[in-house]
Amino acid sequence: MKKITESTSNYDQLEDKTTLELLEGINAEDQTVANAVAKELSSIESFIDAAYQKMVKGGRLFYIGAGTSGRLGIVDASECPPTFGVDHGIVNGIIAGGDQAIRKAVEFAEDNSDLSWKDLMEFSISEHDIVVGIAASGTTPYVIGAINKAEELGLVTAGISCNPESPLSKATSYPITPLVGPEFVTGSTRMKSGTAQKMVLNMISTCLMIKLGHVKGNKMIDMQLSNEKLVRRGTHMICEALGISSEESLSLLTKHGSVRKAIDNYHKM
Repeated sequence: MKKITESTSNYDQLEDKTTLELLEGINAEDQTVANAVAKELSSIESFIDAAYQKMVKGGRLFYIGAGTSGRLGIVDASECPPTFGVDHGIVNGIIAGGDQAIRKAVEFAEDNSDLSWKDLMEFSISEHDIVVGIAASGTTPYVIGAINKAEELGLVTAGISCNPESPLSKATSYPITPLVGPEFVTGSTRMKSGTAQKMVLNMISTCLMIKLGHVKGNKMIDMQLSNEKLVRRGTHMICEALGISSEESLSLLTKHGSVRKAIDNYHKM
């Protein structure tokens, strides 16, 4: 299999370039990423619709990856509770090597194809759950092992990679493959490949949370009020929705604890 992610950069002699030349090259490459993701919208749509049918029945979303890919999954999962007010167990990120691998690479953790399913089984996986494998190369044994087992059990799975016809793409029912081309630094998939993966993960979680009812209009009505900025944002949302003063809006928000509850209870008054 030809790995586009490992192909030689379109740039050379990087050490001889000025800072501006380096920045211009990186920026030029980054501008191609959104177009690569755009070509995968149909595949992303199909997966989201299938995942939604499971999540509306109580299913959970699991991201599983190694290295940069695993960290991206953890970031997306960790942002769902504060942004959309869902329980921490609804969207989960799992990385090869465990939590210690979030900050420091764990040698050879990604090479164990059996360990990933053991990691998933700690969450008592059910038929309604969804597993998304993330691997820029599409060849990571840890990721493919989880997808193979999930497929055997009839779970909805997706694979996000940046190489065509990769083992991950072939293993999953919903391959998502933005082809971003060679990295600015040859093989450094934390760059364009990582950016593409982050964009796809944003799409998946955001669309699912909207479809599950955690956004009204264009507002995050279930967001957690974890700091003063979010309290101010929530107060403004209530002001706009109900046409009342900031003082009354803040009082409602403080009393009920969320934008949704504040608005719903106001209408019941």
